[in-house]
Amino acid sequence: MNNTFGQRENETNKKVANQFESFYNVEKYDSIFEMLSIEMQNVLPIEKTKYFFLNLKSNAGQIKKRIFEKYVNGTYASYKTVFEKALLRVDISINSNEKINGLFVKSYTDNSLPVMKRNITKLKLPFKGEWTVLWGGDSKELNYHIENIAQKNAFDILITDSTGSSHKNNGENNEDYYAFDQPIFAPCDGEIVLAVDGVKDNETGILNPIYLSGNSVILKTNNNEFLVFAHFKNHSVDVKEGQKIKEGQKLGLCGNSGNSSEPHLHFHIQNIEDMNIATGVKCYFDKIILNGQLKTDYSPIKCDKIKNE
Repeated sequence: MNNTFGQRENETNKKVANQFESFYNVEKYDSIFEMLSIEMQNVLPIEKTKYFFLNLKSNAGQIKKRIFEKYVNGTYASYKTVFEKALLRVDISINSNEKINGLFVKSYTDNSLPVMKRNITKLKLPFKGEWTVLWGGDSKELNYHIENIAQKNAFDILITDSTGSSHKNNGENNEDYYAFDQPIFAPCDGEIVLAVDGVKDNETGILNPIYLSGNSVILKTNNNEFLVFAHFKNHSVDVKEGQKIKEGQKLGLCGNSGNSSEPHLHFHIQNIEDMNIATGVKCYFDKIILNGQLKTDYSPIKCDKIKNE
């Protein structure tokens, strides 16, 4: 019998783990080294310690949330740890002197979370007319989002003219951008589980990293896929949490709120509502026109010009 359920984190482990997290987030890797036992320091000298945590920070980012789950083998306190770019398991063991004598960082698996390879629901593109995929695809060259677990299959989509420009004039104002103020529609039936409005639109070229998604909507499909739409224009979101909607219903207007440098639509699918622990789902659209040709069950990539059939 596994007797890990109902275990409580003891105060010593809590103190050490909190201190470790604090030092990690402010990049005080020398201080983390001082937290290690003599044996650990011999195995992981200061330069190796710094390299390990620099690499971890580069790939996973800051620790946003940490949840104690259980003790492993009676010694390691195991934490479900939400980083900016990853969901990982961090196990920490301490000796009688409150020094870390064991540390493991590994991928986190939660069998209770649904696993989705792709969408089942048939989707239309959430806009009218022809738009251009700025980021989309399965490689870093095609899609910078792939480093984020929840957004790894995301698209950034905007409107370009015959010269490939996304704006008229000098592009200093949001109104210069062809995508700005364009309506965004529901690509299928579903229920609104999140609707955020009231975040100011950015000046072009200036990002808002505090409210990453800006004005945003999450639509839950009848197949429990979670469709995320971000960067709506301020005060333009037309739907409310709990609202049942139909395919083609207007969600709001394309804007430039949140972590956005110019007006565009960010769209992706994830397996659960919480973006902190969600996994991205590859998105296929049912029938679209790609560069003038009909495509069925297609997942767009960077530079594709796409519109509904």
